[in-house]
Amino acid sequence: MIKQVDTDYDIIIAGGGMIGTSLGLALAPLSLRIAIVEPVARSSADQPSFDDRSTALSRSSQRMFEAMGLWSEIVATATPIKTIHISDKGRFGFSHIEAEEQNVEALGYVVINRVLGEVLQRNLRIFPGIDVICPASVTGFSLSKRQAAVLIDKEGSEQELTCSLLVAADGANSGVRDMMGISATHIDYKQSAIIGNILTAKAHNNFAFERFTEDGPLAVLPLVDDRSAFVWINPTDKTDELLELPDKDFQLELQAAFGNRLGQFSKVGKRYAYPLSHTRTCGLTSRRGVVVGNAAHGLHPVAAQGFNLGLRDVAALCDCIAESRGLGEQDFVTNSMLEAYSAWRKEDQAKLVHFTHGIVKLFGDKRLSIRLLRDISMIGFDLLPGVRKLFAKHTMGLAGRLPRLCRGVPLA
Repeated sequence: MIKQVDTDYDIIIAGGGMIGTSLGLALAPLSLRIAIVEPVARSSADQPSFDDRSTALSRSSQRMFEAMGLWSEIVATATPIKTIHISDKGRFGFSHIEAEEQNVEALGYVVINRVLGEVLQRNLRIFPGIDVICPASVTGFSLSKRQAAVLIDKEGSEQELTCSLLVAADGANSGVRDMMGISATHIDYKQSAIIGNILTAKAHNNFAFERFTEDGPLAVLPLVDDRSAFVWINPTDKTDELLELPDKDFQLELQAAFGNRLGQFSKVGKRYAYPLSHTRTCGLTSRRGVVVGNAAHGLHPVAAQGFNLGLRDVAALCDCIAESRGLGEQDFVTNSMLEAYSAWRKEDQAKLVHFTHGIVKLFGDKRLSIRLLRDISMIGFDLLPGVRKLFAKHTMGLAGRLPRLCRGVPLA
């Protein structure tokens, strides 16, 4: 689908998944000419961004969508998380966080990616200043003094677009990031996540569970109609074995890993598996280039923070662009704007990288002394409201310096 009138843009976003689309919508109030270039058609079965996986939206993400005028559509199909229960299988320690104690109506919301994608795509069509070029892919990137030239391939036909800023939002294996000259390292966790949903005999009562097992963490999140989404992480070879099991046998294995807090499992939905790795870039910007979302940081899903971190990238970039344009400069892509974005995001990204790595390492350690330390730590965490409050603040994405959108303040 192409709505473009000419080939000159203020911003070109490479990647039309949830982060790229959210960025386009977030920038809309600034009246910029924006192109979103996406290689996979929205309706294609190969489109990974808008499938039946579930995403836990943090409090800061909720505020951001409120400021963008989208929350009423999203929350209509979302499920609130009232309590988070954390446990270590076979051990006596456990912890919990409650929305009521944190004085919020919910710690977060669970939404199906496909449904969130429908809301984003529907609103994208409202803005005449946003062109969606799909299916098409960015194949080249070069610079002149005042602009960047971006080559795209659309169904075998090559075209040149120009822009002031190119944003790489094309995922952890970003080819556009490489074109910008920003290198990245990848750490293979040698784990895969099985994702699906299950019917539970007991009502979930808006509980989200994080259960650590010897093979990896298992998250169970509340959905509508007493169904629950699960993210079950195992070594890759075990994941392959689990995927081959009939539904009934798979349910029994999942039940054994989780326990009986939600009663008997039944009616497992379609299962998907994804390999897990961590991506870390050497930088976040180049001249007229910026990376956001998984192109900048691919996190382990243990804390369910990857998409929320990407949205904070989006919100911070919007702030930096708005501030730069407010200075009255004809070219808003200045060195100071790029440096401000990079400095702002590095701290938040590094904090979450260390946090998720620490959890994976701590709960993956099978030594008895470390297990006892985990038990004591979780009991202490549960008994100290001040510690819970600080942890909840980070979980809700409300720690540190927040962009306007993440505070619920409209961009314009």
